Amino acid sequence: MIEIVDKLKDILKEGKLYLNEPMKRHTSFKIGGPADLLVVPSNRKELLEVISLFKGEKIPFFILGNGTNLLVSEKGIRGAVIKLSSLRNVIVESNRIIAEAGAPLSYIANVALVHELAGFEFASGIPGTLGGAIVMNAGAYGPEMKDVVEKVEVLDGEGSILILSNEEMKFSYRHSIIQEKDWIVLRGWLSLTKGKYEDIKSKMEELNAKRRERQPLEYPSAGSTFKRPPGYYAGKLIEEAGLKGYSIGGAKVSEKHSGFIINTGNATFYDVLNLIEHIQKVVKEKFGVELVPEIKIIGEK
Repeated sequence: MIEIVDKLKDILKEGKLYLNEPMKRHTSFKIGGPADLLVVPSNRKELLEVISLFKGEKIPFFILGNGTNLLVSEKGIRGAVIKLSSLRNVIVESNRIIAEAGAPLSYIANVALVHELAGFEFASGIPGTLGGAIVMNAGAYGPEMKDVVEKVEVLDGEGSILILSNEEMKFSYRHSIIQEKDWIVLRGWLSLTKGKYEDIKSKMEELNAKRRERQPLEYPSAGSTFKRPPGYYAGKLIEEAGLKGYSIGGAKVSEKHSGFIINTGNATFYDVLNLIEHIQKVVKEKFGVELVPEIKIIGEK
């Protein structure tokens, strides 16, 4: 490990390196034990060199955006976490925005607003990064990333850089081809339309007011806990199963929106995991519907 740390220090001219870093500091759930290594590259060159080093040394690694869709074990993550928060460059070319994977969706939405580009308002309140949003085809109030993504630059498993078209991304509900491959999103091209500043701003404010009104933003969570089952709404099923407000330890089904599990202050990984499993069991028994987690569960069990 000492040799790896030395090599990382040589690569990271401006980036940061943390040893045994608690992941609860880097996830919106505020849950998670230490990652052996947490690396925050400052730019694309450092990112590619870090990935090359880890692959060459056979060190497992996980790519982290904003940590908004994650539940991490208290035992932490063996290997490394690469956090993309510094890779946030955004360029505007006519009606197109080109952004790095670590750019927050809210930041991209504000850039679109300033340049009077419409079509990205739906993402302005999603608390994630572009890379994560592309990987899971994130969406809100109807539109999804597939509606605005023109193409995506990825690093494949062999270290080659590919450009994938919208069609090649195989977008579907909360899914993209990235989930099937050993690929990493580097950049995305977003195709938007010319609009008026006031109209775009008004739409963003409307959607964000809806979000504040309907979602438990005052508590740590990982967003919607479950994917929407075909023909149903997860939150409605959970509520109708009598589970609104149900809790295990510090994990609780939100009384504001039953589709969210919240951390009331001291929830553990297993509090959340046991609550997820309990919800799945009760909903399956009552309605015959399988609820599939939307959040990603990682770390040493």
